[in-house]
Amino acid sequence: MTNKPGGKMENNTITWWIYALLSAGFAALTTIFAKIGVENVNSNLATAIRTVVILVIAWGIVFFQGNVVNILAISQRTMIFLLLSGVSTGLSWIFYFQALQTGKASLVAPIDKSSLVLVLLFSVIFLGEPLNLKMILGTSLVVMGTLVLIL
Repeated sequence: MTNKPGGKMENNTITWWIYALLSAGFAALTTIFAKIGVENVNSNLATAIRTVVILVIAWGIVFFQGNVVNILAISQRTMIFLLLSGVSTGLSWIFYFQALQTGKASLVAPIDKSSLVLVLLFSVIFLGEPLNLKMILGTSLVVMGTLVLIL
């Protein structure tokens, strides 16, 4: 928690941890459900079906919260990066479902999650985020753990 002017405490640390843990839990369920779901269907068709569900849920939330009017306030630069993120997400899902269709979920998921290493590298290079010994050690352990799981 951080102090705000007037002595109020902000709960940002706890909030992002809760969201991150929920994300991890649903990501794990996603892998299990996807592995079962791609057994007898083309992986690209499975990805398309999944994407429609996500589209309906995401836009439903935006409309429910009344945020659809904010779309016009998005800068061109921000929109370009959101679109690039969408392209990256789509390609990630397509390759992930293809990998799940032909590989074991217990092996595909750790390799997919090793993207953490690339996030660390890219955040230093492109975002100028600081790199410290703790981050290098933690990332090295993730790499070693992934290798132990898949070899």
